[in-house]
Amino acid sequence: MTRRDPAYRLHGRVWIDGPEGTFLGFGRVVLLERIGEHGSISAAARSMNMSYRHAWDLVDSMNRQAKRPLIVSTTGGKGGGGARLTAEGKKAIAVFRAAWEDFKAFEARRSRDLDL
Repeated sequence: MTRRDPAYRLHGRVWIDGPEGTFLGFGRVVLLERIGEHGSISAAARSMNMSYRHAWDLVDSMNRQAKRPLIVSTTGGKGGGGARLTAEGKKAIAVFRAAWEDFKAFEARRSRDLDL
């Protein structure tokens, strides 16, 4: 009797290291995208079930490591504050997403060779 197990699959993670360690990873990119959608770090954090403090720390880390800020924020007050994705932030998202897609294609291609 021959048993046919499911095919093996290659898995991995992709991130971009910077001077302080992780600069961009999948979760950080999603946070940037959500800030772009919501116009607010706190709203983006809530949409990801993440604390504001953690989101702020991630944004601060990315901005410190980038040549130019990825997110600019305005303080609250009478009119309320907000945050905006910069052109550099949009570029960072695009670069990461392209690398991620390349990596996913690599995983799929190499997984086809894992007939062990």
